[in-house]
Amino acid sequence: MPFPNIYWWLLATEAETIVFDRAEHFVKMSYRNRYYITGANGFIQLSIPLMHGRNQRTAMTDVRIDNKERWQVQHWRTIFSVYGRAPYFEYYAPSLEQLFNSNFDKLTAFNEATILWLAKHTGISLNSHVTDVYREKYEPDTIDLRKSLKPGVEKEVLPGDNPLYYQLFAERNGFYPNLSMLDLLFSEGPAAKGFIKEKAEIIKAWGR
Repeated sequence: MPFPNIYWWLLATEAETIVFDRAEHFVKMSYRNRYYITGANGFIQLSIPLMHGRNQRTAMTDVRIDNKERWQVQHWRTIFSVYGRAPYFEYYAPSLEQLFNSNFDKLTAFNEATILWLAKHTGISLNSHVTDVYREKYEPDTIDLRKSLKPGVEKEVLPGDNPLYYQLFAERNGFYPNLSMLDLLFSEGPAAKGFIKEKAEIIKAWGR
């Protein structure tokens, strides 16, 4: 998934090894080509357009991005507009803009680049590797997110008036849980990594 959500990053910090499965099939209406942030008018979904549309049934390694739509320009402009006044946005903006100015033909290449970018800037170490061989099932003690992790919880505002961290527009729209890690990083900066560990039990409920 591009710019994975906070729940994904909690699991990543707890995992001994992370496997990026490039052989799995693309699934529509999943996180595989979309991520979520919040703006002045509430919940925002940012999607990456794909060649042959979202209904394709092909291995992730073969899914190609439709760059005719200039989606990178639109995504960056949206992020800049939303988070321009976030406490730590100015610090991370130059390298993030550079990422959006890079060329990506395959969805897996962009997704993995966003994960590496977030790992670097959050200080989270990832022991990861990729596989091009499909496995229908993994060992029982392995957390397999390919089918279990689906969008949903981030679209619902949490009840109450006390946000878990400073989130732009929360006073107006309420607090949205489990957004892209970008949201937490731009708000909390270097403290984002510690926040994940401190709020682990709450965050785990977001992925159920």
